Amino acid sequence: MSFRRNRISKPIFHWARKAMPGLSATEREALNAGEVWWEAELFSGNPDYRKLLAVRAPDLTEEEQAFLDGPCRALCEMLDDWAINQKDGDLPPAVWDFLREKRFFGMIISKAHGGLGFSAFAHSEVVRRLSMVSLPAAVTVMVPNSLGPGELLHLFGTDAQKDYWLPRLADGRELPAFGLSSNEAGSDAASMVDRGVVCKGEWQGKEVLGIRLNWSKRYITLAPVATILGLAFKLEDPDGLLGDDPEPGITCALVPTDLEGVETGRRHIPAGTMFENGPTTGTDVFIPVENIIGGPEYAGRGWMMLMSALAAGRGVSLPSLACAATTLAAHSSGAYARVREQFNLPIAKFEGIQEPLARLAANAYAVEAARHLTCAGLDEGRALAVISALMKYSATDTMRASITDAMDIHAGKAVIDGPMNYLSPLYRAVPIGITVEGANIVTRSLMVFGQGAIRAHPHLLDEILALEEAQEEDAITAFDKHFWRHVGHSLRTAGRSFARSLSGGRIGPEPPRVGRAGPIYRQLARWSAAYALTADIAFLSIGGGLKRMEMLSGRMADILSELYITSAVLKRWQDQGKPKEEFALVEYIAQRSFARIGQHLDAVLANFPSRPAALLLRMLTAPRRAGRGPSDALTAKCAALISQPGPVRDRLGADLTTPGQHPGIAALNDAFDKVIAAEPLRHRLRELEMTPEAALAAGLITSDEKAQLDDQATAVDRVVAVDDFNADEISTMFPGARSGQRRNTTTKGEAA
Repeated sequence: MSFRRNRISKPIFHWARKAMPGLSATEREALNAGEVWWEAELFSGNPDYRKLLAVRAPDLTEEEQAFLDGPCRALCEMLDDWAINQKDGDLPPAVWDFLREKRFFGMIISKAHGGLGFSAFAHSEVVRRLSMVSLPAAVTVMVPNSLGPGELLHLFGTDAQKDYWLPRLADGRELPAFGLSSNEAGSDAASMVDRGVVCKGEWQGKEVLGIRLNWSKRYITLAPVATILGLAFKLEDPDGLLGDDPEPGITCALVPTDLEGVETGRRHIPAGTMFENGPTTGTDVFIPVENIIGGPEYAGRGWMMLMSALAAGRGVSLPSLACAATTLAAHSSGAYARVREQFNLPIAKFEGIQEPLARLAANAYAVEAARHLTCAGLDEGRALAVISALMKYSATDTMRASITDAMDIHAGKAVIDGPMNYLSPLYRAVPIGITVEGANIVTRSLMVFGQGAIRAHPHLLDEILALEEAQEEDAITAFDKHFWRHVGHSLRTAGRSFARSLSGGRIGPEPPRVGRAGPIYRQLARWSAAYALTADIAFLSIGGGLKRMEMLSGRMADILSELYITSAVLKRWQDQGKPKEEFALVEYIAQRSFARIGQHLDAVLANFPSRPAALLLRMLTAPRRAGRGPSDALTAKCAALISQPGPVRDRLGADLTTPGQHPGIAALNDAFDKVIAAEPLRHRLRELEMTPEAALAAGLITSDEKAQLDDQATAVDRVVAVDDFNADEISTMFPGARSGQRRNTTTKGEAA
């Protein structure tokens, strides 16, 4: 062992120490935030499916279900999304009062502090259901229950801070906002220029040790109406009043918005979606050091706090909104494709429509499955930093694709805005989901693989920590141990990858009692091994330069996303009792994912800096033997699942058929039901080649049947029709518009 340590490991250690850049303080805090979970199994190359299937499926308590059936549904019935976005520019006062009264702002606050104490799954369900009716309402509820004062106080606050602030946040006496982003610091929040200087000043008539703050923040949800601002800033202590460090760094503190120097009230308009969002500035605002969240000892620990809070909130809020959007897009497009006819056929019969319908059905099922698995992990008390980031970017990106497909299917129906258009609000809001809580480009290119590979790899983090150990002899000893474990892991992974790819994924682990899904588990294990091996070789051959290769990292993030979502789909199908009618969707998603993984891996190897390493990886992973994706027959089968009545469509849209839905959705559901009920009658008329009027006159249908056909036709006409407005209505929405007829400015002489 000493020979190996001194003659082999030691030179490698010195080479690696030079080749690998040291971790910055920001990177170290990001790596220390949260924990790893199922992604570690995927990175192992040999996932233990028993761990996946042992995760308890998320469910609601009686109290949580009662809240969804009571206050949440009542809130949905109060909302008029068109009026909020186009007329009022805000939620009605009665809605704000209801949100406070029913403690919607305190879902994540414990009952001991006056909140609802809901699980992550219940929180997700509330956001999802509100998002189906009104995005401004959903975002208003979402933000105080995500990254903000409530979450930070819960995780890091002093007892005194919790006892004072949490009850006031829970019942809405205080409305919170969190100021992080600014013109200078968007995705690179660590580069913020907002400053706080430790000094003495007057607070409530006494001289105390405090912080003099100056900031300029943008894009802050609820800032225009907030009474308490959670503020992230860079703390400076030039006189050493807090400690020896003159620049403690990023710090989070509570700032009441009624203090002198605080400015709020101005608003942004985020893509025409009228939730409260705007800038806030502060000039020479003084707060006591006790307002630092966690107290003075948490000075300079703000980045760690933010990363820890995001590890949970990012996995719930926007994925829930995305789940609502993909579900609504699939359910409504399936119904619309059934009731809308062209060339005397429902457009759902055309293969050109079936293709996006199948994608919509698969996307809705996949995002819902991933939401369930992620919430299950969070409700086990895990802070899933990598999974939450992955979920945020993959769910919102899937939302974007689904809304685009739904818009294509609805065509002009979705283009014309108005109270009956249920798609255009989602279409406008897509960039919001893509951008906030970590822009998808940054999350995909830098975080998911860059952070995930180090955290989830069984040995890599230990090796990096050994390289950073100050005592060289101890460092070499630790490095020797972890490096050779890593070598053994890599050799085993290479063998697995080669054997599984050579067999086309026919060999590999498969859990018991999974029915028809067994081959999918084996294929998933094949691609897990290929992914783990590629990550290993990438770190070995590229080293620290890997974090600058963002295109390669982005493709590796895409592969991890496909592996995670396919795992979630298998888990969801198993948890639901393996319903045979849903297996077509499971097959479609798996085949699509494996084809995408092959394409991404092929692109990774085509751009791999080391050509010998790329050639070796091609031999061991065979990315071009990935399959072609879903067949046309499977595509048509999946399309039918949402365009025809059945248990899959019913389960998918269960929350879109309850009271309080968007009026356009309610009309569409009514038309769909009537079209299905009248289909036997319409089939008879087609065979007779007669109109309803002629058939009634000939005595071939009854007057009741004629009334049923007329009722169905009226319902369809209402759905196919689009909104229009008279001049007075237009001038109400756009005060600068002329009322009455547009004046003709051409004179008779000019016309002659």
